[in-house]
Amino acid sequence: MLRLLIIDDEARARQYLRQLLSQEDDLEIIGEAASVAEARQLIEREKPDAIFLDIEMPGNDGFSLLRSLENPPPVVFVTAHAHHAVEAFDLEAVDYLLKPVRKERLARTLERLRSPSMSPPPWQTKDRICLKTPERTVITSPEKIVALEAEGDFTRIFIEGESPILICHNLSHYEKILPSSLFVRLDRSLLINRDRVNKIEPIGRDHENMTLLGREKPFLLGRTAHRRLTGLLREE
Repeated sequence: MLRLLIIDDEARARQYLRQLLSQEDDLEIIGEAASVAEARQLIEREKPDAIFLDIEMPGNDGFSLLRSLENPPPVVFVTAHAHHAVEAFDLEAVDYLLKPVRKERLARTLERLRSPSMSPPPWQTKDRICLKTPERTVITSPEKIVALEAEGDFTRIFIEGESPILICHNLSHYEKILPSSLFVRLDRSLLINRDRVNKIEPIGRDHENMTLLGREKPFLLGRTAHRRLTGLLREE
């Protein structure tokens, strides 16, 4: 049985979430709080297994609550604002739900809460991925990723509308977690979004320039990548 707290300054929001959660036999809502101060006392007294936490509340916010706790419980953020997602995931949130919470979306969150390891992380799902570097964090949908290029043990990721990101993971790591229906590996160093192939220009006998939507500079393809891309286009 998972013991949960609901923390939100809006009574209707708490009531709605309680109604959704009460439909699950293995969940127990042990309390509610309408402010950070009230929530802090409740968490320290009840020691919940997890909390459903609003971010923007009068006085302090949900982030300040977590940072004030010595051993914060697993948290699911529930908010009307999508722009807090990066900070939420930096605090290792189990999930990030947008109001009004949809029942089918909540079901995925509860699966993570029920998992002993609280995994997989919410950003590594089919609909979003979190890319973290020491300088910045980008959360994006796989569809916006244009291509990924190996640089030794690192991978440079090209995202539409963003400057390239260099991540300390090899290319095989992303080949496994990105949808195979969308991404194809052309050679040892290049993984592309097949839906973004825009233009191919031959250069001599064995090379060609490939331009992808979302990146001005073309990729230079060798013989192996050329054969793979040709086969891919024939399939379509």
